[in-house]
Amino acid sequence: MRETGLMTVAMVRAGHDGAGAVPATARMAQDLEVPRPLRLLVTAGWSLAESAGLPVAAYVAAAWLGGRDAGLAAGLAAVWLTAVIRKVATGSVPSLLTISALVLTVQTAVVLATGELWLFLLQFPLANLCMCVVFARTARGPNPLVARLAAEVVALRQPATHHPGLHRFFQGATWLWAGIFLLLTAGLTVLMFTEPAGVFLLVSTAATIALVVAGTGASTLWFFSVLRSVGLRLRFAPG
Repeated sequence: MRETGLMTVAMVRAGHDGAGAVPATARMAQDLEVPRPLRLLVTAGWSLAESAGLPVAAYVAAAWLGGRDAGLAAGLAAVWLTAVIRKVATGSVPSLLTISALVLTVQTAVVLATGELWLFLLQFPLANLCMCVVFARTARGPNPLVARLAAEVVALRQPATHHPGLHRFFQGATWLWAGIFLLLTAGLTVLMFTEPAGVFLLVSTAATIALVVAGTGASTLWFFSVLRSVGLRLRFAPG
């Protein structure tokens, strides 16, 4: 009888252990996942390099050889060539690269259209207006731009199960960035007509950096707050 009782206890414990393993596995499947630190740096670095680094490098090299207009044309050609290569190689173009191509196209067209100073300055509010429209048009949809950028730039993997709270965050964050670019558009438009060109360029650069840093910080804090509220965790992918 004593042996039978011990066997029964062992079977009950084994049953409890097996039952506990399923929720743990399911919980890991519901976590958000990013690559391990080195892989994360490589992924983010490549995304930024192809959308910003290559056009800037092409601009600097061509501008040194042939002047500003040649630099703008080279930068635009570099970003569109990269987009075409990505489309052919992978079947899609990353959102950040698409944004970069759109903004550079607008800026280059405005600058090369005429030598007028006010049109040269107009490229800055116009670029921010384009960014505002790009973010706003996806904010209400099923795939907000911030969610796509998170997946492409830092390879964020979301849970397979749809989480309304997480989706609302990505929609709200996309609206936040649309608002940031709209604020920059309005502010730079006013500065363009009220300040000298030198002051305008200095203030516009400082304001853009400040608002982008503030928006990134606010989005990050908001993201982790939402994760806590919906019971999700962020973890590194297995090595």
